[in-house]
Amino acid sequence: MIRIGCAVWAYHGWVGDLFPPGTRSSEFLRLYSRKLTTVEGNTTFYATPSAAMVARWVEETPPTFHFCCKLPREVSHNGFLVERLPQAQTFVERMQGLGSRCGPFFLQLPPSYGPARLADLERFLAGWPRDVALAVEVRHPDWYLPLGEEPLMTLLNRYQVGRVVMDVRPIRDPADPAGSLLADARERKPDVPLRPLRSSGPTLIRYIGHPDLACNAPFLDEWAARIAEWAQTDPRIYLFMHCPDESRSPDLCRQIAARLRERGAPLVEPLDEPPPSPMQLDMFGLS
Repeated sequence: MIRIGCAVWAYHGWVGDLFPPGTRSSEFLRLYSRKLTTVEGNTTFYATPSAAMVARWVEETPPTFHFCCKLPREVSHNGFLVERLPQAQTFVERMQGLGSRCGPFFLQLPPSYGPARLADLERFLAGWPRDVALAVEVRHPDWYLPLGEEPLMTLLNRYQVGRVVMDVRPIRDPADPAGSLLADARERKPDVPLRPLRSSGPTLIRYIGHPDLACNAPFLDEWAARIAEWAQTDPRIYLFMHCPDESRSPDLCRQIAARLRERGAPLVEPLDEPPPSPMQLDMFGLS
């Protein structure tokens, strides 16, 4: 089933929009998990939560909600991956305390980690627990050339590991004047080409939206059509909506969700969203 979410669940600027007026920060996760169905766990990149914190996350979220936890930077950004397998396995054991709420783990490789380290990546994936879903994001430009991409996709398919697809096109239009928000986003986000490729593992899509929401329409139309088609063969799709102005990210979630519903795509619906009417189900041949 397709899940949609943001990069974080705790953002004060969402009070009055995603969250009711007056919402306290201690309520953010509980309310977020009833409006959206997944979150990109960026916080775990910087610090591993305690067992008590993981248990609290379980208490505050419904069983259908998924955390996609990013592996700690000590694992992904600290030399050879295979040497960090013990730390990775310790992290996995801690986060599996989430139970049914534990979505695919997310290995984000640094720009310095290129195809020359393919053998190291293979050794890491060979040691990764086979029953734990994982997706990999690459940033070195050579991974996006045929000599790098073809071996990468072969490797991911062999170990049933997903590929993280990054779409930065909305913020990199050369005709678009680079205001402070866009300039900062262009500095922080990798300038990588869109490669909408799927492996035999789960698919994670990171969409970096334009702060002028109207500019996203053609990209969201394209993604909705692609995702609806992908879901016909494998609906394990996680869609994370980013925006340089984080206050706009929930709007991007709403817009892509509406487009996917129009196409009858199999969405996990938030608890606070009403179920489709019988008329809608009949329109999509789902009744």
